Amino acid sequence: MWFCTPDQHPDQAAAPSPAVRRLWITGPTCEECARRRAALELGLGLDRLALLELVETLQGRPTIVVPDEVTIRIPTVADLQDAVARLMAAALSSAPTPKDLIVSERVIAPLNRGFLFLDSHPAGCRKVVADMWQAVPARQSHGDGPVALVIGSSAGYGLAATIAGLARAGIRGIGVCYEKAPGRRTGTAGWYRTAATADLAREHGRDMVFLNGDAFSDAMKDEVAALLKQRYGRLDHLIYSVAAPRRTDPDTGVTYSSVLKPIGEPYRTKTLTFDASGTPHVTEVETDPAAGDDIEQTTAVMGGTDWERWIDHLAGRDLLADGFTTAALSYIGSPLTAGIYRQGTIGAAKAHLEATARTLNERLEKLVGGRALTSVNGAAVTQSSTAIPGIALYVGLLRSVLGPGLVPPIDQLTDLWDQLTGTRPLTLDDDGRVRLDTWELTPPVQEAVADRWDSATTSTIGDLADLDWFQAEVQRLYGFAVPGIDYTAAVDTDIPWPDQAA
Repeated sequence: MWFCTPDQHPDQAAAPSPAVRRLWITGPTCEECARRRAALELGLGLDRLALLELVETLQGRPTIVVPDEVTIRIPTVADLQDAVARLMAAALSSAPTPKDLIVSERVIAPLNRGFLFLDSHPAGCRKVVADMWQAVPARQSHGDGPVALVIGSSAGYGLAATIAGLARAGIRGIGVCYEKAPGRRTGTAGWYRTAATADLAREHGRDMVFLNGDAFSDAMKDEVAALLKQRYGRLDHLIYSVAAPRRTDPDTGVTYSSVLKPIGEPYRTKTLTFDASGTPHVTEVETDPAAGDDIEQTTAVMGGTDWERWIDHLAGRDLLADGFTTAALSYIGSPLTAGIYRQGTIGAAKAHLEATARTLNERLEKLVGGRALTSVNGAAVTQSSTAIPGIALYVGLLRSVLGPGLVPPIDQLTDLWDQLTGTRPLTLDDDGRVRLDTWELTPPVQEAVADRWDSATTSTIGDLADLDWFQAEVQRLYGFAVPGIDYTAAVDTDIPWPDQAA
């Protein structure tokens, strides 16, 4: 939300009211300036997201940082004017750096656009990690566990693989993820979850290092290889769990972008959304089919190319142990969502991932007596899955059918580690995949979900889907709606990244 100074609008001879004049901010000329000033003249209240636009504009000034709770506590223009005046006065009198005005200890309230939350709660994220660790059956053996590398260790299935590996298999090694540090906004949820995971690993005597950076880059692969050689030795397991919007090829410098589109024809589906008041709506959305090189671009990001590059990089440095096993985490899903997922561009990338597994399996068997496979996981509420049309509706309906029988990611990945480490036999389907999704795809379950899907409308969805559970799960992704957390208390958001001390 830009408000321009008079010299940027010399045609406007009339001076605005004192209230609006206090909100003048130097910035790019805004074509809608007059309309926005008129709205302010009327004294209209601002909703939180409109206010957020103004706050982010203020954040762009080199000497002013607006604490995040401003977006929560200021309901009207008059209150906003007072807050801005105080911040600008402080900036003009002392010219502080942005860090000087960042309040690291504050009350964090959920502020979201759809399923995307703008802040994360450090204490809530820590409790989520602790609860996941607590859900894992205790490790039976003692001593050093296997050396493992988890790529994509901070969220979703990758986070579950990391925690289950530490708590159940006693792994030691490296987690790689790409998270944003706290600053004028909180850190990402993955930042706080990683800090919490590192603390728990240390408390339980696990030697686990976390690296923050681009897993697609050769620089990160070099850093991991150097750390393995210096600290851990050869690698026993590699878990690959990466979902990303783009990838830059280290050889060519070309950046590829993934898209979520059907193949061949437009795809129309029901989807679940919530308005600003939290009221659910079932609507239909249509997605245009892939065009041009959409499939190739998506496969270059989400397929098996980078996974294979990691194996090549580590094998070339003699860092794969005898019997080395690698698993890429994947998803197939229901026929209800197949048009946008398994039969779409993402499905093409997953098919490439599975083909890569077969190629790698042949190579690893000859090289170190090892193996490569894909692990097909069951449905879950994740930051990636909520972006897929229809998935939110499907998972909400699935939960209403299964109740507590919906298997959470931490239980699924505990099962995977038990199979990888020989605690129980490794069970593969005819295509050489570990299937952790069988509980979801049984005919009775899918028929029950399909019946509810067909009946789902805005007026009926409250009776058909477990919406309270779904909304809580979405909030938990960012550390909110976690039992036992006092969300009225101020918390420190400036949590450091885990150090690498042995």
